[in-house]
Parts: sequence; C-alpha cells; structure tokens
Amino acid sequence: MHILVTGGAGFIGSHLVSSLLKLGHRITVIDCFDPFYPESVKQRNIAPHLAHPAYRLVRADIRSGDLLHDAIPADTDAIVHLAAKAGVRPSIQHPLSYQETNVTGTHNLLEVARARRIKKFVFASSSSVYGVNPNVPWREDDTVLMPISPYASTKVSCELLGHAYSHLFGIQFLALRFFTVYGPGQRPDLAIHKFSTLIRSGEPIPVFGDGSTRRDYTYVDDIVSGIVSAISYDRSMYEVINLGNDRTVTLLEMIHGIETALGVRANLNMLPEQPGDVPQTWADVSKAARLLGYAPSLSFPEGLIRFAAWFNDTAAADITESLVASA
Repeated sequence: MHILVTGGAGFIGSHLVSSLLKLGHRITVIDCFDPFYPESVKQRNIAPHLAHPAYRLVRADIRSGDLLHDAIPADTDAIVHLAAKAGVRPSIQHPLSYQETNVTGTHNLLEVARARRIKKFVFASSSSVYGVNPNVPWREDDTVLMPISPYASTKVSCELLGHAYSHLFGIQFLALRFFTVYGPGQRPDLAIHKFSTLIRSGEPIPVFGDGSTRRDYTYVDDIVSGIVSAISYDRSMYEVINLGNDRTVTLLEMIHGIETALGVRANLNMLPEQPGDVPQTWADVSKAARLLGYAPSLSFPEGLIRFAAWFNDTAAADITESLVASA
C-alpha cells in the first residue's frame, strides 16, 4: 500500500513509519516541524528513513487545504492522521490555535480523502476525550464524553467529523484513542522524558497534586501494532477504539519507576493540581482485542528500562556532539 502518515516525524509517527517500511509499504510523510519542541528531535527521528527508497518526506502544514491537495500523492491508499497540536495545558493558553490545527487540519485531510477517493482514514484520538469519568475502565460505548480541555474537545470534534464523512462519502474512519504513550523517542515535553531529564540534572520534579493521579501508560510498540492492525481492518465503516494497556500507574509509582530504571533518586516539588488534568485514565481494551487482535505485551517496568536505555544513549550522544562542536 501507499500510506500517508501525517506527523510522521514525531514520536509515534516515526515508530509507525519504521514498522510500515519493514512491512514493505510505500510511505509519504507530511510534517510541518512545528516548533513546540526542537526540530533536532524530529530530525533524529527521521534520520533512519531518509535514504529508504519507499520513503518520501513533505514539509507541509495541514491547516493549508490547497497545499495538502498538492502534497498528497494521487495513488494514496490510506491516511494515518497523527499530526496535531498536543498537550492539555498549552491548549488552555492557546485554544484557537488548537482548533485551527486539530479540527480544521483534520477537516482538510478528510476533504482530500473525499476528493481523491481515499477510502481508509485512521485517526489518532486521545483518552482525554473521556474527561473526568468515574466509570472505569473506560469503554468506547460510554457516550457521555465530558472533555475538560480545549485539546480534548478538538479530538471529540474530529471523531464526529470522521463519522459524518464516513456516512456521507463512504470513507472508512477508525478513531484510535491513545492512552499515555511512552517509550524510546518520547517527546521531551512528556512526563517520563521530562522527569528523566530533571532527575539526571538534579533538578526538582514538579508534582501537581498529591501524586495519586493515575495513568494507563502504553508502550509505543503496542500502540504501533494497534495502528498497523487498524490499517488492514475492513469489517465496518466507522469505529472508535481504545488503545491502552488496561492497567493504571500512579504518578508517584511512575516517578519511583524512573528512579529505578535510571538508578538516580528524584527531588520532588509538590504543587497544586493543574486545570485540565484528569485524576485517572484507564482503558478497557476488549474492543481492540476483538476487532484488531490487539494485545499489549510490555509491562510498565520493562518499558521504563527500555526507555532509560534509549535516554542514556541519547544523552551520551548529545554530550559527544556538543564536545565535537566546541572543539
């Protein structure tokens, strides 16, 4: 297949691209290299792909519908849409920019799919759509969605747009609700990477609340396996599917796990709870198992060990590059 991956230079996207290339697919990546974090991070992500004959990279912004029509190849078989403005707290500060990128950008891609008759669209949604929902573990058939951040609300909007385009234009739309993805290459702004950096440098970790908030941490390889299965899924035209680990970990447990993996103690800076944060996330993955054969396989402690190995290697490489540059 010829698969378009938006956000393919990012954390999850670059892991997905590696997997799809190994499976023999042709890949076109669209990424605007948004300055939310340093471009050098994404350049490192795509370095292994650039020389591959089945890989093509296009710098483009999904907010520009005209550019997308020109950038997306006519023989595209499927769209995997991962590109988005990410982060709950920044969305509270800049809600309009999240609406423009996440909702308008997704709408633009659906319009391209309609015009080009691309019949498969896999969309990266988020566990944040459930909001503060006490009915755990969260199931896709719980229709009472109460998002509490602009970021979460944009993901709900995109799921509904996908339903409309599936119904009207025969586009198969699968919305995959990701639950706190981590692993090698994780974005530097995300908690495990951010906390690891602070611990290594001896700086205090900001802990919002009492440390009892819980997250369903999902290793990136498990997420990628779910996306790959969704690309080949053909049993229905519209589905919303959780991709999680079906296990929760408290914030303090996560910090202690990082300490163990890195072999360094953390200093904690206890702070008030932040607006937009939910107290827990917990995925019921039975639907993913039934429809996609999804079975998360890596435990959280083992995932942290793999992350720490990558983190240490990356830190060593950065130090070497810095020494070479200053010589």
